[in-house]
Amino acid sequence: MNIQITFRHMEHTPALDGQIKEKSQKLQKWFGDNVQVHWTCWVEGVDQWSEVKVHAGHKEYFAKASADVLYKTFDMVVHKIHNQME
Repeated sequence: MNIQITFRHMEHTPALDGQIKEKSQKLQKWFGDNVQVHWTCWVEGVDQWSEVKVHAGHKEYFAKASADVLYKTFDMVVHKIHNQME
């Protein structure tokens, strides 16, 4: 699995990195080892956003979510990706 993480207008912390890598493990479980995951996180006003792009073989998935706490958005986007698989 290849994970790329980008932060805009916010601090890049080890805690955020760890949480993103943990959530990406679910994606690896679903898509296998040959998956590329790109996370982007940012703050816009009072909202905190995250989006994830998943490239697995010839398929691509995308999800985006906002919440008052960034950590909530991680679960939201992983859930959206899971829904797209069905």
